[in-house]
Amino acid sequence: MDYQSMQLHQLADGLRARDFSSRELTEAVFSTIERKEPVIGAYITLTRDLAMRQADRVDELLSAGLALPPLAGIPGALKDNIATSGIRTTNASRMLADFVPPYDAFVWRILKQQETVLTGKVNMDEFAMGHSTETSAFHVTRNPYDTTRIPGGSSGGSAAAVASGEACFALGTDTGGSVRQPATLCGIVGMRPTFGLISRRGVTSFSSSLDQVGPMTRSVRDNALLLDALAFFDRKDAQSVERRSDSFVAAMEEPFGQPVIGWPQAYFESGDLLDDVKHQLEKARDFFELIGARIVPIDLEMLDACMAAYYILSSAEGYSNMNRYDGIHYGHRSDHAETLEEIYTLSRSEGLGAEVKRRILLGCFALSSDNFDAFYMKAAKVRTMVVREFEEVFRTCDAILTPVTATPAWHLGTHPEELGGNKYSNDRFTLPPSLTGMPALAVPAGLTDAGLPVGMQLVGPRFSEGTLYRLAAAYEDAHGLLPLPGEVNA
Repeated sequence: MDYQSMQLHQLADGLRARDFSSRELTEAVFSTIERKEPVIGAYITLTRDLAMRQADRVDELLSAGLALPPLAGIPGALKDNIATSGIRTTNASRMLADFVPPYDAFVWRILKQQETVLTGKVNMDEFAMGHSTETSAFHVTRNPYDTTRIPGGSSGGSAAAVASGEACFALGTDTGGSVRQPATLCGIVGMRPTFGLISRRGVTSFSSSLDQVGPMTRSVRDNALLLDALAFFDRKDAQSVERRSDSFVAAMEEPFGQPVIGWPQAYFESGDLLDDVKHQLEKARDFFELIGARIVPIDLEMLDACMAAYYILSSAEGYSNMNRYDGIHYGHRSDHAETLEEIYTLSRSEGLGAEVKRRILLGCFALSSDNFDAFYMKAAKVRTMVVREFEEVFRTCDAILTPVTATPAWHLGTHPEELGGNKYSNDRFTLPPSLTGMPALAVPAGLTDAGLPVGMQLVGPRFSEGTLYRLAAAYEDAHGLLPLPGEVNA
């Protein structure tokens, strides 16, 4: 069956009309996995037997005439830092290569209650620290649009699975851009919602004040549908917040009106921004203006400071969170250690990769007594300044239109320098929403001449997801979804 040409709501309608069964849909997805996975490498762990049992249960419930939630019977994947009881959750690290949690993350518990089907756990940068899914301890993941290139990170497996049809949807996590960046590079939609809107209980912590679970889908409507399914208050997550929208899907259908969209000129004057990317963003700006939006220039002066603040704060929190991996309680323990100190030292040396070690060292440096005030406290003050700057902008704007990345996907084993950017500055556009806790939606804007996806980012004030979806849906309705990877050069 041609499920890849169908959106989630269409799959849901087809299941309820009995045009096909959940088992047939699930078998079709696994057929795609068998065909593409040897090249794409999106998964760490496949759960075919579980998926078939879940699909059969949905078919039985549908045969009994029961009303089911919209996502019931639809196969999706989870990033491998989301705990799944009885299914290993590795964080793409040797440290947790054999870890099987005894509990479910809150988001997976919700999806199970809604009778979704789990295809498996997908690849990521180790402990979500990376830009390309090349820091995984197991294997690299490849971009479905060009398998010589990276899919982005750290949720690269999630993005590649959705783009290649190896999952109908996926969940990722976003600390500094780890949902939005791979979504953009793989030509799909990725949402970082308002901080706390989706519970993180049971999701491995990288940076506790920045981490956020985010839905990843082929279309804007699908993304809103998935957020509707996930955004529930969790009293056991201290940072969980109550949603303010009854339905994000319904919010998309509200009248478009005349929204005010901020255009941060400084973002587009960045020396790292490729002409292909800039051109697609200018086309998007012109489109919004054509359909009635008012485009206003805005000043955002804290862009460059965001990067320094983010890497200090995230690394400091990462250092603190990584202390739990000591080779004693759980996770990898070295076979060569004889003393307590050697257990700590060797277990971490053997179990953790270079990028994780790099960020641990940076965090340790920033939190040391000699550097705490000069680095960590200054970074915290910069964060406050960024929040205030964005709050001031949103007094006059409904949303801000920015790039997601400075470049399209770069080749495996290289860095964005080959395209004119650099490894860390390619994150600079996604960092401000992370620091402010405001929602940001990455939406495909078009393709480069080489057939590589380019995305745009819509940022809004807290709890403005409905507005962002409404703007993005208008663009998507006018331009259509990106062609599937195999269709680009057909």
